[in-house]
Amino acid sequence: MKLFFSSLLFLGLFFPSFAQDAEYNLIPFPAKFAGGEGSFTIESSTQLVYNIRDIKQKAAAVLLSDYLETAASVTLKQVPWTTTSAKGKNIVFQTHTQKKCGPEGYVLRVFPDRIMIEAESAAGYFYAVQTFLQLLPTEIFSTKEVADLKLQVPSCDILDQPRFSYRGLHLDVSRHFMPVAFIKKYLDLMALHKLNTFHWHLTDDQGWRIEIKKYPNLTKIGSKRKETLIGHYFENYPMQFDGQSHEGFYTQVEIREIVKYAQARYITIIPEIELPGHALAALAAYPHLGGEPDKKYEVGTKWGVFEDVFIPTEPTFKVLQDVLTEVMLLFPSKYIHIGGDECPKEAWKNSEYCQNLIKRLNLKDEEGLQSYFIKRIEKFVNLKGRNIIGWDEILEGGLAPKATVMSWRGIQGGIEAARQKHNVIMTPGEFMYLDHYQGDPNSEPLAIGGYLPLEKLYGYEPVPTELSADEEKYILGAQANVWTEYMSTPEKVEYMVFPRAVALADLTWTPKGPRNFEDFSYRLKSHLKRLDYLEVNYAKRLFDVTAETQFTGEDELRVRLDKMDSESKIYYTIDGSVPSTASIPYTVPITLKKTTTIKAMTTSGGTLEQRFYIHKAKGKKYTYTTLPSEGSDGNAEKLTDGIVGRTPKSRKEWVRFNNTDLDVVVDLGEVKLVTKVSTNFLKIPLEKGFPPTSVEIALSRDGKDFKEAVSQPINYDLEGAWTIIPAVAGFRIARARYVRIRAKNAGVCPSSHPNAGAKTWFALDEVVVE
Repeated sequence: MKLFFSSLLFLGLFFPSFAQDAEYNLIPFPAKFAGGEGSFTIESSTQLVYNIRDIKQKAAAVLLSDYLETAASVTLKQVPWTTTSAKGKNIVFQTHTQKKCGPEGYVLRVFPDRIMIEAESAAGYFYAVQTFLQLLPTEIFSTKEVADLKLQVPSCDILDQPRFSYRGLHLDVSRHFMPVAFIKKYLDLMALHKLNTFHWHLTDDQGWRIEIKKYPNLTKIGSKRKETLIGHYFENYPMQFDGQSHEGFYTQVEIREIVKYAQARYITIIPEIELPGHALAALAAYPHLGGEPDKKYEVGTKWGVFEDVFIPTEPTFKVLQDVLTEVMLLFPSKYIHIGGDECPKEAWKNSEYCQNLIKRLNLKDEEGLQSYFIKRIEKFVNLKGRNIIGWDEILEGGLAPKATVMSWRGIQGGIEAARQKHNVIMTPGEFMYLDHYQGDPNSEPLAIGGYLPLEKLYGYEPVPTELSADEEKYILGAQANVWTEYMSTPEKVEYMVFPRAVALADLTWTPKGPRNFEDFSYRLKSHLKRLDYLEVNYAKRLFDVTAETQFTGEDELRVRLDKMDSESKIYYTIDGSVPSTASIPYTVPITLKKTTTIKAMTTSGGTLEQRFYIHKAKGKKYTYTTLPSEGSDGNAEKLTDGIVGRTPKSRKEWVRFNNTDLDVVVDLGEVKLVTKVSTNFLKIPLEKGFPPTSVEIALSRDGKDFKEAVSQPINYDLEGAWTIIPAVAGFRIARARYVRIRAKNAGVCPSSHPNAGAKTWFALDEVVVE
């Protein structure tokens, strides 16, 4: 039988066609694809056919054979390519000669009577096998034999190659060290998803993780911290520590082993040696590299940015060049990442040497000194035949001549670098930081903050629309970053990375164009079963239920439930009982007449439990005399949307006021009986978030003459964990149309605070009127 696509494929045309009963849940989805009729069945008589003198083909054939033998206990005979064997009912590897695959592409053609795999490179054959495995039942990924596994491969015709040459995944092992076995598993999972670059963040303030023979103290001292912060950075005041040492580093033997392991999976490892900032672990090992050589530096025990940085003296450059020389001997990558981000300039401002150097080099300021630092390191790296990558701060003061920029503080750095004709890797925090929450922070494990659900990452377009066609070519690809402040174990890393890294793989491989999240989520459901067999502790946020409020009539709230998994069904309760498939099926928004807790579930395992408040101010308009901070409540709706903030972990429900007082008036629409007004404030002292010193709540019938005012101080203990502080005003018998709330900002942080004298902020949530 001739496949629909086979006559069109090599003409460069693409018309998708799917066999009626076949499942093609491929991730990433091929660039050009057509389904066919029927399927190929792998049997014990099936042979693996390839050119025995082609090591690229042999490696791919052996890889496929290993999977079949492990999961299905099927051992296929490997035979040399001949005209006869290539036409038999076999799996045939052969060289692609039409130059349509490129350095990572392949052709995979499944007929009922044979399978053809073609490529121009070893990586192409490898990726072809990855796709081939996904055409098989998900059990093929089992690490144990699966009884009676039927090895049927649906007919299809694929011509595939990636959109971007750089498809990266990062891992920070400085904040929390990860064992070698996990690094290898991480690489395996990257290979499964056709991600080809592992950015290994090896040094930072909290630990130096790479053995450097010439400077043994970097690991003897720099790889160990005496303790680690408990909870979130801003959670406890004062900070709490666990009293437990944390240590670990990779020997050069282990690094060579890991590099070789990655190469076998066509993954390039880019090591990162942070400079000139994030250097505290190195300074603890060799204090003369800092601005105060007599200071006793200690490896960082908390997170954040430290003012202790490398001072650009000749001894410092000598040490860094020696370090980079050993690093380049270990890692054959074209690129060496040198950091360049978050480098405070205070140490340089206070350094007589640095100030004299700025004058001697005729630099404008400390930013010019950072540019000098980066350019000097780049020149050294270039002399070794390599190029540097740096975070977008390396743009400050002037970009090094051949540097590649990682744009993390949004997309502007990438735009600027591309316009300067520098290569760019897009990794903006809003879309590419996997340390952000991926679900409701109330029920998620502790994270650094932010919110990056799966569908938001999947919808990211790496090439900014601001670039011209000529400038677009400098965008090499995209990378997701995994900072491990709040990921202390491999299991937590897996939870935060997957399945969001799966979305990254799909968007960096598939051609540019509109993305259909519903299609992706359908393919992902099957793909998650593969991750189950691979024992990946992935997050199940795909199956979650989410809720949005809609305002309707008086004293009524409408709640709309939604889910990412389009195939599942939602059932819910409003009486406090646990939902089941016997509960109310969700078909239309839920109308609530009183304050109610909705509990919901999906047939795929998702859950929701959220309380919605019905009160007299719900959905009402309000006006500020003093505006909140920019972006905090742009549409003036958060204070009366029926959703009360539940945790300091999430700031989505809260309205923030920076260094100003609060004065807001809510219009109830008509004069009503009011018995109580309440709201909540955040207490996060370490983040300079102090509740107001006092709150006044007043009522008015005309909006001018406010009476019935209730004033109260806000009392709380400064020390302790972050929390929510209520403010409540009771009215015995009052009638009013307008409710005014005034709150007095705390002013500045007290003298005992680490930021003594700094301006403070406060935040409040729903104004509940009863």
